[in-house]
Amino acid sequence: MAHASQPTNRLAEETSPYLQQHAHNPVDWYPWGPEALNRAQAEQKPILVSIGYAACHWCHVMERESFENQAVAAVMNQHFVCIKVDREERPDVDQIYMDALHAMGLQGGWPLNVFLTADAKPFYGGTYFPKGNWVKLLENIGQAYAGEHRSELEQSAERFMEVIGTSELQKYGASKKAEAQNLDVPTASLGLGLAPESGPAGVSDEEFKLLIYNLGVKFDRERGGMNRAPKFPMPSIWRFLLRAHVISGSKILLDQTVLTLREMAWGGIYDQAHGGFARYSVDAEWLAPHFEKMLYDNGQLISLYSEAFQVTQEELFREVVYDTVEFVRLELTNADGGFYSSLDADSEGEEGKFYVFTKDELRDILGDEEPLFSDYYNCTAQGNWEHGRNILHRRQTDEAFAAAHVWPRRRWRNW
Repeated sequence: MAHASQPTNRLAEETSPYLQQHAHNPVDWYPWGPEALNRAQAEQKPILVSIGYAACHWCHVMERESFENQAVAAVMNQHFVCIKVDREERPDVDQIYMDALHAMGLQGGWPLNVFLTADAKPFYGGTYFPKGNWVKLLENIGQAYAGEHRSELEQSAERFMEVIGTSELQKYGASKKAEAQNLDVPTASLGLGLAPESGPAGVSDEEFKLLIYNLGVKFDRERGGMNRAPKFPMPSIWRFLLRAHVISGSKILLDQTVLTLREMAWGGIYDQAHGGFARYSVDAEWLAPHFEKMLYDNGQLISLYSEAFQVTQEELFREVVYDTVEFVRLELTNADGGFYSSLDADSEGEEGKFYVFTKDELRDILGDEEPLFSDYYNCTAQGNWEHGRNILHRRQTDEAFAAAHVWPRRRWRNW
């Protein structure tokens, strides 16, 4: 409940938990809708659209640093019509402005902050900004739009609108089709044994091979996933490759999928103690997760690991399925039968606090079994993450670990 001294803005009337989190910011927030857009038109002010979701750690950080700050809010209110959007409530709005950010050549993420003309056409954007950078950006854009540079910003917005208004077929169809004529050697190197005209319905063989090739050149062949950081699970890609393996018989595609699923299941992105996957890993090794857990990720990953178990019969995949289902049942299922969309990254105002352990905490919990536990989950006195804390993760199979500790398999299974 707000104190009498706290401001209350229009978001207090919204049903979204994320929007309600911002209801007492000094920012003059509007929800997405005609009231804000009409005001921008009437006053010819640029629009700031800030998009996030309730479990987003950096959304919370930016709120604490900037949106709760009276001086920063005054700059925002002076120069912009400010709109807050919950991406879980309005994924359509989020997708439009994420596409716009990509058209600008910028990396997407949340919070997603996009600047629009008074006609709601995007001309600049970004994700998280530290307070000092944010204020400077607000002042620069506000002054440029109010002054002689407005026409340049509007021209940029028109160009970006043309790009995001182009269909996927127009963007990727014609030029990529020409490339597909020269893919015999690259696709052969992936082990694809596709017969002529054997692609899925509506997709030519060349187009199908091109798609596989474009994925294949981005594989991280040591730690799975794509060769980049941060790393997202992207379950739709690996389910697609399981099906491509069935069509093509490609052992390489199956091996890359199995490698990815095993490394994710061993990594810190998977909650080793309680099941369920975090949204993504900030590094390329799947170690340090961005700790929020999303319902839509875990639902897709349950399906992915189920199908992978059917293909491989790998016991690890079966365990992941059952443990993740149990996590969803315990943590994301409402007593009335519905589901919660996410779990917050922060615990007691601190990112990931619930999921990490110091050596002393593990000794208090496990007693004499702590050294073995720490060896299994790669926990050290110095910590493998921040501030001497450890993220539980694995680096070998149960059988290999048991053999290294000279444990009979029967005793290991009962541990």
